[in-house]
Amino acid sequence: MFKKIGPGVLVAAAFIGPGTVTACTLAGVGYGYALLWAMLLSIIATIVLQEMSARLGVITQNGLADAIKNELKTPWIRIILIGIVLAAIVIGNAAYEAGNIGGATLGMDALFGTEYSSYYPLVIGGLAFILLFFGNYKTLEKVFVTLVLVMSLSFILTAVITKPNILEILKGMFVPTVPKGSILMIIALVGTTVVPYNLFLHASLVKEKWKNKQDLQTARKDTIISIALGGMVSMAIVIAAAAIPGKEVTNVMDLAKGLEPLYGDTAKYFMGIGLFAAGVTSAITAPLAAAYVANSCFGWNAGMKEYKFRIVWMLILGLGIFFLSFGINPIEIIKFAQVANGILLPVIAIFLLWIVNKSSIMGKYRNTKMQNILGLVIIVLAVVLGAKSIFKVLGLF
Repeated sequence: MFKKIGPGVLVAAAFIGPGTVTACTLAGVGYGYALLWAMLLSIIATIVLQEMSARLGVITQNGLADAIKNELKTPWIRIILIGIVLAAIVIGNAAYEAGNIGGATLGMDALFGTEYSSYYPLVIGGLAFILLFFGNYKTLEKVFVTLVLVMSLSFILTAVITKPNILEILKGMFVPTVPKGSILMIIALVGTTVVPYNLFLHASLVKEKWKNKQDLQTARKDTIISIALGGMVSMAIVIAAAAIPGKEVTNVMDLAKGLEPLYGDTAKYFMGIGLFAAGVTSAITAPLAAAYVANSCFGWNAGMKEYKFRIVWMLILGLGIFFLSFGINPIEIIKFAQVANGILLPVIAIFLLWIVNKSSIMGKYRNTKMQNILGLVIIVLAVVLGAKSIFKVLGLF
């Protein structure tokens, strides 16, 4: 079973970073189980889009950015779209990287105390550097499988220990409601799960793992199982947060309060391990995704060991550590990243849907009618949520 696990684990690890943990925590604290339906919707949308991306990678043995360059014949449109992709993913990931390393730092604070807190970003950055520099795809895959399992167990145990009401959970998942003031929270839940850079990452990674069209079924299973597991982890965080006594939450570590009645001080260790694993996995995938995108956009065709590829991920990782270690608030860059991603997701989703319907590229593996219907629904959703997130950042919503 483990030999067949592939890039889906890296994609799941990428979207369950500290941002997702924070959004899910606040959703649980503020609205209980009421927004679980938004999480379920996000997971279905992610599976549909990531399956298309994985299928494109397996069948064409090309990344998504390569497909964009090959299919857009008008030079100025190609340059604008490639420019938006590069800006959104390379600059955006540099901003998010500070949050990823910061999340792992919070986990270390819980495990080892805050006495050496200022050194933790360097330790986490160093760990990510070693894995990216010395590891190959197979090494990273093994590390991610381990970290994702640790993270999943930590968060799912956290949820189980709070003894949630199963009927209320099912109602929250399958009966959509929009409580007063929750629209921005819904946008946050969808936005941290359906991530544009994962579409590029997935198409590039599948060709590292699988070379034949016969592997498509395995790639599909890997995508569905990994992302569904990621969804369970996200939902577990919402469920655990809903049980926090007193509803006083200032940061993600307050989730441990939900466990204190049963576990006392050991609660923070469960939470710390989960948060550390979530931060480290995202701290590796964000630079890796940026490197793959730059690789495709500039037509380098560089492998993971080549200096061009390494320079990009080193830059992203270095900026993340720099922002965090020197107390620089990357909030303005993150705002830019949110706007760029809000524009990028619908654009990339439209392009992805177009390209996986082309017989000249996909042959008999092009989309079915059901996949197209689901894809169109997701695009409409992406346009609405993208517009609202842009208005929010610009202060118009």
